[in-house]
Amino acid sequence: MPVYPGDQWETVTPEEAGIDQEGLDGVRAWLDERVDDRRYRFAVVKAGKLVVDWSQGVDPSQKLSVASTWKSMLSNVLGMIVEEGKLPSADAEVYDYWPMYMDVPDGEGPKENRYAFPKDRHITFRQLISNSSGYMKPGEEPGTVFHYQSYGMCILSHALASLYGYYDIEDPVGSDGFARLLREKLADPLGVEWTYSASPLDNLHDKARQNIFSYGTRIQTTALDLARTGWLWCNYGKWGDTQLVPEGWMRDSTRVAPHINEHCGEKDWLYGNGFWSNSEGRLWRDLPREGFHSWGAGGHYVVVFPEQELVIVQNPDPFGVRGGEGANPELITLTYEACVGSSA
Repeated sequence: MPVYPGDQWETVTPEEAGIDQEGLDGVRAWLDERVDDRRYRFAVVKAGKLVVDWSQGVDPSQKLSVASTWKSMLSNVLGMIVEEGKLPSADAEVYDYWPMYMDVPDGEGPKENRYAFPKDRHITFRQLISNSSGYMKPGEEPGTVFHYQSYGMCILSHALASLYGYYDIEDPVGSDGFARLLREKLADPLGVEWTYSASPLDNLHDKARQNIFSYGTRIQTTALDLARTGWLWCNYGKWGDTQLVPEGWMRDSTRVAPHINEHCGEKDWLYGNGFWSNSEGRLWRDLPREGFHSWGAGGHYVVVFPEQELVIVQNPDPFGVRGGEGANPELITLTYEACVGSSA
């Protein structure tokens, strides 16, 4: 039976966790040789117990913003809302529930020639969470192009919060917004103490309708609280005796989305529903295909290998954003081999 943390993580030695100490020493040496004075936090959970909790230049108790890592939590909440019956499916059209997202005329989008086009009328919740909606992107039909963007995720979060009356388009900062859903559906059950904020995106012109496509939720957390989310994902949405996130949704979300496989080139075969996926072997060629991770700017990663009961957290990674390399593949491979054995 899986082990889950109580108020604190149960800490075990590498030997007790069946992890190669020499290999783990090699991981630490790899970091020490490269990070100089850059800050990082690095945690490893094996079989529900904390094995590694390293940090440099940042207090372990400090809560840091995890940027787009929150999109994986957004995916969790979408799956939970569908399970509850608030939405008939993730393939429902957003317009039927939050039509305001189409009220972005020419000149009031984020930049020139970016506004809500007639084609955007039929965007679905699934297309938003898989970054394939084409929202405000000229020539990108919904569901046909993988194009990573934050605007679509923001309207998704506002649409979901509005189902509960939590988002007020006239008061995007003062309303509870999607943060309340995160707290109620994820943070409280997991026993984490995230803090939240919502602010407009930078460098947009004065007429931009940011109350529609901006003000996305930001989560601030410690590495060990972030690891709880990783352990939830490692168990495909189960926490203790409760199936918090529907298992089927978690499994679908952590594989490359079928419509991305169908319509996009192989270089884009690495994204599911809010998660970066190794199901096509494009994140880590030599590591298990069921592996996946969340990713936020500044190097905030939660890497998960479910069959190996392994979670690796970087909050932050000392190297920051690494251009699509998949959560620092050399470091992840070294850690995987130390914790599990040779690459699969």
